[in-house]
Parts: sequence; C-alpha cells; structure tokens
Amino acid sequence: MRLGLYGGTFDPIHNAHVAVAEAAAQMFTLDLVLLIPNRIPPHKHEATGASFEDRLRMVELAVAGRSKLTACDIERHEGKSYTIETLESLRAIHGPSAQFYFVIGADAFAEAGTWHRAEEVFRMTEFIVAARPGYGFEIPKGAVVHRLDSVRFVESSTAMRAMLAVGERPVGLPSSVAEYIEKVGLYSQRGFVTST
Repeated sequence: MRLGLYGGTFDPIHNAHVAVAEAAAQMFTLDLVLLIPNRIPPHKHEATGASFEDRLRMVELAVAGRSKLTACDIERHEGKSYTIETLESLRAIHGPSAQFYFVIGADAFAEAGTWHRAEEVFRMTEFIVAARPGYGFEIPKGAVVHRLDSVRFVESSTAMRAMLAVGERPVGLPSSVAEYIEKVGLYSQRGFVTST
C-alpha cells in the first residue's frame, strides 16, 4: 500500500490542505492519504486555537465523501506529537510492506533536519513537499523528496483564525467546517458577520 501521511495542526483545516492532499494522492498514485491532526506539535510554541477533538472533527468534515482521504486520530495521546513515534505506530498497524509518503508544506519541511530522531524519520518515509510562496528549503542528507508544485499553498490557518476572531467567515474554509465552527463557537464567541 502507498500511504500518504499528512500531519498538521489543521487549526482550522482549509481548502488548500484538502487540495494538497488530493493532488498528492493523484500525482503520486497513493492508495490513501491520512490527515493527522497533531495533538501538541513540538515545533509550535503557541497553543492551538481549538481542541484536538474539534480539530479532528473539522478534518473529518472536510474530507467526507473523498475516497482517497481520511481523518486519522493516531496522535490522540498525551504529550507532544513526534513524527518518528507516529511513523512507528503506523508501521505497526500497516506492516513492513506499506510505503509511506509524508505530505508537508515547504515552510514546515524547512525545519525537518531539526526534528526528533530526524535520520530515522528519513529512513522510514519519503516526502511530498508542497510549494508555499516565499518558502524555500534544502533537502537534508538522507531525505527522499518529491516536489508538489501544482497546488499553490497560499491560504493560512493563522489568518483564518484572525478573521474568525472578529466574526468574519473566511472564503477558504470548506462549508461544512465553517458551519461547525459557527455551531460550536470556535475561535470567537461572536457569530459570523452577515452583510446586508
């Protein structure tokens, strides 16, 4: 099995995340792409805006009906989410014959050389790196990288949270995710502003 692994905070998940996952599945003939919300990302110092459970639910809503994409809760555990530990857990589940392709944005991949047990990560998975305007990267020794330049990753969860905090509804959110955010009151206690 050719398995894509797309980890991130997904805080919130947006259309660019979904487009990258689908493009990776198509271009690299992946059987399935697991979208894996991080419980506590080691390289992010600020707290997430939504709980793990809410972020997982938003991922489930965003990928509903997409046959090659599925939400994965493998990082539903206490403590930080290290890539090597997630890979080891997935290897135990999927067996030695599964081929892993770690889907990641260029901005996050630029830090890959500093990851916990990075050399072991590079031995366990190949990478599909999605272009992001303004971000370049060098390929660390031992890493196998495939470029995904067909999707321009211009949307930002940070910018979307800022809009949601003042009651604006970002264009780049899947409608099911936007409805969930409004229903449970994530990121803001105010409802979305409607134009008259």
